Amino acid sequence: MAPAGLSLGAAILCLLAWAGLAAGDRVYVHPFHLLVYSKSNCDQLEKPSVETPPDPTFTPVPIQTKSSAVDEEALWEQLVRATEKLEAEDRLRASEVGLLLNFMGFHMYKTLSETWSVASGAVFSPVALFSTLTSFYVGALDPTASRLQAFLGVPGEGQGCTSRLDGHKVLSSLQTIQGLLVAQGGASSQARLLLSTVVGLFTAPGLHLKQPFVQSLSSFAPITLPRSLDLSTDPNLAAEKINRFMQSVTGWNMGRALTAVSPDSTLLFNAYVHFQGKMKGFSLLPGLKEFWVDNTTSVSVPMLSGTGIFHFWSDSQNNLSVTRVPLSANTYLLLIQPHHTPDLRKVEALTFQHNFLTRMKNLSPRAIHLTMPQLTLKASYDLQDLLAQAKLPTLLGAEANLSKISDANLRVGKVLNSVLFELKADGEQAPESVPQPAGPEALEVTLNSPFLLAVLERSSGALHFLGRVSRPLSAE
Repeated sequence: MAPAGLSLGAAILCLLAWAGLAAGDRVYVHPFHLLVYSKSNCDQLEKPSVETPPDPTFTPVPIQTKSSAVDEEALWEQLVRATEKLEAEDRLRASEVGLLLNFMGFHMYKTLSETWSVASGAVFSPVALFSTLTSFYVGALDPTASRLQAFLGVPGEGQGCTSRLDGHKVLSSLQTIQGLLVAQGGASSQARLLLSTVVGLFTAPGLHLKQPFVQSLSSFAPITLPRSLDLSTDPNLAAEKINRFMQSVTGWNMGRALTAVSPDSTLLFNAYVHFQGKMKGFSLLPGLKEFWVDNTTSVSVPMLSGTGIFHFWSDSQNNLSVTRVPLSANTYLLLIQPHHTPDLRKVEALTFQHNFLTRMKNLSPRAIHLTMPQLTLKASYDLQDLLAQAKLPTLLGAEANLSKISDANLRVGKVLNSVLFELKADGEQAPESVPQPAGPEALEVTLNSPFLLAVLERSSGALHFLGRVSRPLSAE
């Protein structure tokens, strides 16, 4: 039985998968058979043999140790190379993971968005969330591993080894999903989308981490930075040191991503994601334009404008419109606009749920002149808080069995996901004296009031980002 608090979307997904298998007299195949251990793997694991040597360990270097700056271009090339020799099974496995992370993402976005004020804008990464939880699954033993597998949406309890999730396959598929997002037809082509993920593992001094666990993270986070520092004496100072360290290594302005640490923590797991998209055929409009936060309040922000054949749908019954803009050959930006600003929450609850992609099939192509804000969205959230709200406050608590991360009695503190999301024009600033041509039949779509967004990679069907834009940042 799945533990209490299993995400609604994941539970529905599991029930549908199992129900489909019950029909007909057929040999049982696990609904996520590409993500679990194969019989040959299980035979190898269960074969009695000489006792295996313990995993090698290491002590993270102090946080003040000099570190090289993140090379985002190199990270992009690495992701692109990872997609160049994909086989059909790799793509199918990525689709299975995409399905799982979408269901979990919608449920957790709802949980998280309930803590945001209407006036705030924020962005959420289902991929980062799923990657983080999978990482802990890789580092866990039962009963924690079984509880994490159930929370990830894969049935397996009591079904034997061949129903057990292979965390390394999942992490590899997450790398594929990231690579498909940025791939433009080869590493030699010009990158329009950048996606960089960096993990910081911050430990108490003297704590030993297991090398295989840290190495496994390289699939979804090519740069993993294990560092040690005093977490107990001054928790606020520890948080400040971590923020300064990540800022100096990445160069990303994420604000004060970490505000404080629990003094009894011995491990912090922080994933940092930077996405930068450039909208082909769009230009930055001269000067600043008004964006209406509500019916009486406006802010001046930089705006982008472009004309093209985009997909569009106006849902008069639910008072919303959706515009789909290509960001690359594989990736779409979905812009969801309520017809009335006060309906933003209602539209958000209606739109971001498990039938989201089915509803997007209502879109049809048409000529559109689109005007929207240049975007810089920042968000940081603690997965421990999300787990508590999902009624699983102890999943990564003091009793969690994380023996594949360290032999020490780990006390996991904050598990942070921080996102920096940037969307810009790929062209130069439009001349002030020349109006943007809309064309005689082009529909005018202007996003100058609060709206929602999603970034979809179509090959895997994975939603990389879900967000709410209520008050765009002014030019920096």
